[in-house]
Amino acid sequence: MTNPELDQLSINTIRTLSMDAVQQAKSGHPGTPMALAPLVYTIWNRVMKFDPEDPIWPNRDRFVLSNGHASMLLWSVLHLTATKAVNANYERLGQPSVSLDDLRRFRQLDSKAPGHPEYHWVSGVETTTGPLGQGVATSVGMAIAEKWLASRYNRPGFSIFDYHIYAVCGDGCMMEGVSSEAASLAGHLGLDNLCWVYDNNHITIEGNTRMTFTEDIAARFLGYGWNVLRVGDANDIDRIEQALEVFRRTTGRPTFIILDSHIGYGSPHRQDAAEAHGEPLGDDEIRLTKRSYGWPEDAKFLVPDGVREHFAAGIGARGAEARRQWTDLFANYAVKNPKLANEINLMQRRELPVDWDRGLPVFAADQKGIAGREASGKVLNALAQNIPWFLGGSADLGPSNKTTLKFEGAGDFQANNPSGKNLHFGIREHAMGAVVNGLSLSKLRPFGATFFIFSDYARPSIRLSALMELPTIFVFTHEAMGDGEDGPTHQPVEHLASLRAVPGLVTLRPGDANEVVEAYRYIVQLRDQPAVLALSRQPLATLDRTKYASASGVARGAYVLADAPGGNPELILIASGSEVSLVVEAFERLLKEGIRARVVSMPSWDIFEHQTQEYRESVLPPSVKVRVAVEQASTFGWERYVGEKGRVIGMHTFGASAPLKELQKKFGFEPDQVLTVAKQLLAVGKS
Repeated sequence: MTNPELDQLSINTIRTLSMDAVQQAKSGHPGTPMALAPLVYTIWNRVMKFDPEDPIWPNRDRFVLSNGHASMLLWSVLHLTATKAVNANYERLGQPSVSLDDLRRFRQLDSKAPGHPEYHWVSGVETTTGPLGQGVATSVGMAIAEKWLASRYNRPGFSIFDYHIYAVCGDGCMMEGVSSEAASLAGHLGLDNLCWVYDNNHITIEGNTRMTFTEDIAARFLGYGWNVLRVGDANDIDRIEQALEVFRRTTGRPTFIILDSHIGYGSPHRQDAAEAHGEPLGDDEIRLTKRSYGWPEDAKFLVPDGVREHFAAGIGARGAEARRQWTDLFANYAVKNPKLANEINLMQRRELPVDWDRGLPVFAADQKGIAGREASGKVLNALAQNIPWFLGGSADLGPSNKTTLKFEGAGDFQANNPSGKNLHFGIREHAMGAVVNGLSLSKLRPFGATFFIFSDYARPSIRLSALMELPTIFVFTHEAMGDGEDGPTHQPVEHLASLRAVPGLVTLRPGDANEVVEAYRYIVQLRDQPAVLALSRQPLATLDRTKYASASGVARGAYVLADAPGGNPELILIASGSEVSLVVEAFERLLKEGIRARVVSMPSWDIFEHQTQEYRESVLPPSVKVRVAVEQASTFGWERYVGEKGRVIGMHTFGASAPLKELQKKFGFEPDQVLTVAKQLLAVGKS
């Protein structure tokens, strides 16, 4: 039974809390929260299946605020619904996720009401948003995940997964290219569990959208294959609820709701909408606006009597009952399907099956070797058979990245086959990264792949993955000059350095096939860090591990691969990836000349930096000043490992179009060059 008076009181509470928080912070965006308060109220208190007491139960509906600058919408509703906090161990703490004091300290240090929604930091936030378009793109990954989960785990009489994803977005999200990529993919896949609500307010920071954005957005989404609806008044909560009901009845297509709003709505005194979008309203304007709501003009952070109770009677009661029914259903399901129930429990805790690494390949010594991408493909196929929820694919490059899962039953994820484990992202690297994040947020274990050079296109999503501490996997092949004839447009130079600079991101460049295996062994056990694998296109010699150190050293980031008899080197050669075999060859020649050398394989700076100082110094003794690092990439950053008396053989320019051997000769990636540099440094050191 609806109560129009309490509905409006609750909506105005969201509005006034938003105004007060932005004003107190002297920073933020009050306009959009004021305009979209009726929409968010309707989704949360009338429609969404979400239990504030347990904001991470698996079958909850998801809410994504893609226009994250309007974060006060989310903080207000999380506070008013009394959503409870959950810790990193998935334990409910009993305390509010967002307190009234957090709202008073909006955008301040340690407040659970930061400037944009932050996953992990605030319970009830399904994904970090702020960079426009990322939220809606990530929601596509969430929708794919629900389809896959339902296909694998649902059984007759047991709808374990049947949730919906609601994403709110604005003009900025629609202009960013990532949303177009993601919407196109969602339409192709017929994701009818996905609803985007577009705040059509015609305003961006610079002013009215007619300056830059005049396309027919409805026609665009019809062209993508979406169901397009329109609600002409953002304050009509009954019409909003009806549109959301149409979404839930629609099959075979995602839904796009165009919601016509006026930014800063509710303030008849201020027409400067663009300014209202990006800065506090001011005390005088807030008083006038509150007067128009029938609100006490000088009251701040007021939650009137009855509002919290109204949310408790709405989403609180509805969500608690939905979760209770699901919990009872799952208990019965676990009796009849214990193996599947155990999988779900492991997945939700980001744990692995007991035999997850069964059958990982071991590669015999071979001078001709195997490409990093080929070894990776074999490992991916083993992992995907051992870990049921391990899945992924490439941005149209599966045959070249070698990411195709080829075992019986792997299948292709499509609208008519949602159980497929091969995801086809199309040539949409940016959306691929966001979709991978959405899959991971849904507790699947996903990977996305492309050429290393095109990691640039996925980089904003990779950064967010690191910010959210998600165990995503990005498989990048053609990591240096192996595709030589394609030229500098396809030869990554600065990419290793730039990804190594991302906090929390593990970047690995394995040196042979067995290092590839060990890199995956390390990555798959991560629970809160994303990882990038940079793999070779060309074959790399598979080292004889009876002669050289075990590839298990990859788990330490860097390790002594080969050493002078008895240790005590006078020279250290350091390399990653395809250059490891190059320095091994140089090492053997140095030994024959009586020069005591050491080879350090360093696939990951990040992992190495997290080892103890004792271990790091055992690999790179401070007393050994003569060091040569070799890597087909920018030399930037290597100075920390070679020191003032060392040298880096790397790239100082872009590459060139030529066969690989010619490029290696031109840029100095040959054993002779390593020997020359090493001897020069030794001579200088002795002199």
